[in-house]
Amino acid sequence: MSKLAVVAAGGTGGHLFPAQALAEALAARGWRIVLATDERGALYADKFPAQERLALSAATAKAGDPIGMAKAGLAVWQGVNQAKAAFKRLDPAVVVGFGGYPALPALLGALAQKRPTVIHEQNAVLGRVNRYLAPKVDEVACAFPTLQRAKPSVKARAHVVGNPVRPPVRALYDVPYLPPEVQLRILVTGGSQGARLLSELIPEAVAKLPEEIRGRLKVFQQARAESMEGARKTYRNAMVECEVAPFFRDMAGYLRQAHLVIGRSGASTCTELAVAGRPSILVPLKIAADDHQRFNAKLLEQAGGAAVCLEDELTVDAMAGALNALLKDPERLARMAAGARSVAKPDAAEELADLVERTARA
Repeated sequence: MSKLAVVAAGGTGGHLFPAQALAEALAARGWRIVLATDERGALYADKFPAQERLALSAATAKAGDPIGMAKAGLAVWQGVNQAKAAFKRLDPAVVVGFGGYPALPALLGALAQKRPTVIHEQNAVLGRVNRYLAPKVDEVACAFPTLQRAKPSVKARAHVVGNPVRPPVRALYDVPYLPPEVQLRILVTGGSQGARLLSELIPEAVAKLPEEIRGRLKVFQQARAESMEGARKTYRNAMVECEVAPFFRDMAGYLRQAHLVIGRSGASTCTELAVAGRPSILVPLKIAADDHQRFNAKLLEQAGGAAVCLEDELTVDAMAGALNALLKDPERLARMAAGARSVAKPDAAEELADLVERTARA
């Protein structure tokens, strides 16, 4: 019987996508996989290679809300008991957590049963759940060389493996960036949070570009449902070819053809931009916990792979100016592409799988 790994992750794409990449790497090595997440996670887990999904009780609460914290504590306690019962039945050789509060019960259950444990932090800032678990688990892996909010003892033993990406994105590492010649293709990714700002501001900024540039543009934009028709109308009035949708499933395909990407600086976005070697304009989400998106963006910015626009400084005119400066300078776009690729860790999934196998119970 092959070994079994429980992969536990919060219910957002930022947690689930790297968890899926690890699961696929382990499955290719003969492992059986069980996924522990919440209801939101099911939206992103349709292709997750798991033989079973565990729905563990979990909740989170704001500091200063004693009633909410008590309810969350009760939910986590119930989730831990559910995890312990499931682990007795499944007998996993290792439990791997990717952060987010739905991952907490699984890791606490594993620790209570003294099972081998690994956590992976996708962001440049150690998240709240991982911050709590890091001193307790066997191994800590991280994506960024700077791990903010981590204790020195945790930083000292952290393995910088990068962020696992799905195989179609990994394949882009071997695809050279070709600067624009005639058509200019921009990919705009919204992100699940704070998407309204980009959904509405980017079309207006594009409309302010010189006619010579607008005539060569094709924009692929993720937008909130309520912003889609407005975005399409703005692009039509500006005579700009566009494709606007709430979600692009074939992100690798859109990245492959993009000359410039505009988006938030979540961990998955930054990782995929580096692996694909694509220049970008990043707008860190101001309300992101611990300002982690600004720290994520720094890695690409310092490598020369991205221009960073903070929300407080972002206007239609500022974005139009940034776009104009980049789109009329293909050599600069090529240099940015090379800068982004210089900090890529394309084999993060395999490196993390190696660490998980070393940690697993023999």
